[in-house]
Amino acid sequence: MTLTLYMHPLASFCHKVLIALFENDTRFIAETVDLGDTGSTAAHLERWPVGKMPVLHASANDTTIPETSIIIEYLDRHYPGPSPMLPQDPDTCLQVRLWDRFFDLYVSTPMQTIVGDRLRPEGHKDPRGVDSACATLDTAYGMIEKQVSADGWAADKSFSMADCSAAPALFFASIVHPFDEKHTNLAAYFDRLMGRPSVERVIAEARPFFPMFPYSEAIPPRFLAENER
Repeated sequence: MTLTLYMHPLASFCHKVLIALFENDTRFIAETVDLGDTGSTAAHLERWPVGKMPVLHASANDTTIPETSIIIEYLDRHYPGPSPMLPQDPDTCLQVRLWDRFFDLYVSTPMQTIVGDRLRPEGHKDPRGVDSACATLDTAYGMIEKQVSADGWAADKSFSMADCSAAPALFFASIVHPFDEKHTNLAAYFDRLMGRPSVERVIAEARPFFPMFPYSEAIPPRFLAENER
């Protein structure tokens, strides 16, 4: 039985699933999808015609599982480890799912809008779209500030799927639209996420690809390799 994750090391949504895998020391094979290669792209579209990453394939029952939250829940059910990503209590589980979606929709998505605009050629920029994305991030940062405690996690007393979503979302969002100084709980939560071994590993494996990130010049020195500081 083999788990294969089709992904790219710089993609934030791939980071979300990688964190869950590393949290439980789940054995898997990582296959990089190169969207600049027609063969790699065509093969990925065969797996999942929407073309999004990551996608998980389980050889045990020849099942292809797309969408990050679904992948993590699949892993939790069929490949459980010592760190469940969804709690047993139904009400707490709903909170985990809520905040998982929150970080995906209201942090990752506007962050990607800002990053995508930098890739647009001159004359095709979308300043109104960027302003709207920044406003969404400001609202999200304020809500996270109220949600997280001084020393807890996003939706449960234990690290969960919500935190898997939060870590890459906040990592990239904080680069393109930094937190306000008043967001002390958010900043402390971010530091806890960045100090998590699974997150540190994801960032370390992504580091060689940082020059490809459109805001690479704004990545804080703390996340760069020693010889780049």
